[in-house]
Amino acid sequence: MQLRLHSAKRSLTESLDRLISAEQDERRRIALFLHDGPVQHLAGIALMIDAALASIAAGGHEEAKAVLGTALERQRETIRELRGLSFALEPVVLRDRGFGPALDELAAQLERLHGVRVTVDAEPAVELGQTAQIALYTIVRELLDQTVRRGPPSRVDVSLHETADGGVETTIVDDAEPERRRRSFEVVEERVKQLHGVVQVEAQTGAGTRVVVKLPPYATRR
Repeated sequence: MQLRLHSAKRSLTESLDRLISAEQDERRRIALFLHDGPVQHLAGIALMIDAALASIAAGGHEEAKAVLGTALERQRETIRELRGLSFALEPVVLRDRGFGPALDELAAQLERLHGVRVTVDAEPAVELGQTAQIALYTIVRELLDQTVRRGPPSRVDVSLHETADGGVETTIVDDAEPERRRRSFEVVEERVKQLHGVVQVEAQTGAGTRVVVKLPPYATRR
């Protein structure tokens, strides 16, 4: 009995360590994105505005106009990047319209950014609780990000349906190289375990990967 308790405690500790590590990796990823993207762009915009003001003071109005035009385009690009980050963290469409439309918007975003054709098939009858929606959305997003990093693929199919016992099964099939970084996949496994679910990963014949995430009914209603 004591041995089983010790084993369960060690397993829980390892699980928490992996979860903490995953969250630290996520914060680090966001910090690097902000530093290398929007922060650098804003610094560049400030320098361009300084240059434009100097040109105006010297009477170079046409030169200032050209510099301000470039600064404006850089500002718009920065706004798009920050909106993309906001959507990735918790899309407004998920909160306002639900899981299916949020997946559709995520698919459209991947197509715009990476040229990947993403199809989404989510049964209208599938009902998810608010906590399950956010958690499953995060899992799907991470799997799609992994697919893009490995490939990128030319096509990804995402399907969601209710199982016979009332649970939910999500399947993601891509045609990218089947190799996965184990550490990245452990992040997904840990998130699925939080919902008491299981993950199955299969390399497709020739190329590609098929990932199935199965969640029990009691985990999807929260």
